[in-house]
Amino acid sequence: MLNSYNFSQLRKIVDINSYTKNKIGVDRNGEVFTSWMEAIGYESILYEREEIGNHLLFKSSKKEGKKILLLGHLDTVFSPFSFESFSEDDEWIYGPGVCDMKGGNMVALEALRNVYNNFGEIKNIDLLLVSDEETGSDDSKTLTLSLAKEYDYCLVYEAAGKNGEVVTSRKGVGTFFIDIKGKATHAGNEYEKGIDANLEAAYKSIALTKLTNLEKETTVNVGKIEGGIGANTISPSAKLTFEFRYTSIDEKIRVLKEFERINQNSYVDGTKATLSGGIQRDVMQENDKQLEFLKEIEEIYGESILKEKRGGVSDANHMASEGVITLDGFGPFGDGDHTTNERANKKSYLDRIELSTKIFTYFMSN
Repeated sequence: MLNSYNFSQLRKIVDINSYTKNKIGVDRNGEVFTSWMEAIGYESILYEREEIGNHLLFKSSKKEGKKILLLGHLDTVFSPFSFESFSEDDEWIYGPGVCDMKGGNMVALEALRNVYNNFGEIKNIDLLLVSDEETGSDDSKTLTLSLAKEYDYCLVYEAAGKNGEVVTSRKGVGTFFIDIKGKATHAGNEYEKGIDANLEAAYKSIALTKLTNLEKETTVNVGKIEGGIGANTISPSAKLTFEFRYTSIDEKIRVLKEFERINQNSYVDGTKATLSGGIQRDVMQENDKQLEFLKEIEEIYGESILKEKRGGVSDANHMASEGVITLDGFGPFGDGDHTTNERANKKSYLDRIELSTKIFTYFMSN
């Protein structure tokens, strides 16, 4: 089948630059996908946006029983002219989004086509494609969370693991800022009258970093420090930009409390600080209902399926945080994502289509 399968439709959307900030390209990608979904009986709902690509919800007919949402994203990380070529050899397909995640979207589509061809219609299986996942889903987050209550299950089509693993756990992540105010004075003439915001930032940076607990897989990374005017001036202002990743709600609570304490504590007398930012995607924790669902999928597929935890985040975090039984990693295995070496494995691509086809067929029949 590898030799007979035609990747030309995948190539069609890979050849469209879908950088998150390229609204025209993202919308063009969405238009192509809309034509394909409507051809198999889906109703398309467009959530128009002015500055980013439009989000798309494809709704099937409904019947009694469990409802599944398939989840993907239209955007990639590659700006125009940076990486836009599609190629293939006997084993791999190469190009922007072949695994993250135009390839995953196509896996879902091909499986839905198979079901449509077998049943003549599709029921209780919807697809949501958002346009801003690669920049944090700041706009689409509200939409995704609002839709979650309508579904019992969610399958996310980010890339599979190397051995076909699906993802049962993803860290939560948040981005935060501390703005520090001090007082500028001449570093030579009035050193003692200054209030050094840079020094306060240094103390706060150390305190934040000490919150990291690798045994619990909790990390706090101060990724950017800004401040000061010049070497001869006591710094009147500084800013810390930091990220927090965690694997449990307990750690989330602990660290957020510590952020408040560190912000309020003045290590340098006279400084004032303001904490802002927040949790971008809450933790996706492995749970019993999810593992029961995975066992059911193994029975449907007729093979065991490995599982893994990932430190990176996806929109699976949003669905899981709303209590929807969520599994991720249903796209093809690939590597080099977010680089010009991105590729996806052809066999994995076809294996994932088969897996999803069997899952959809089972739910259509029950």
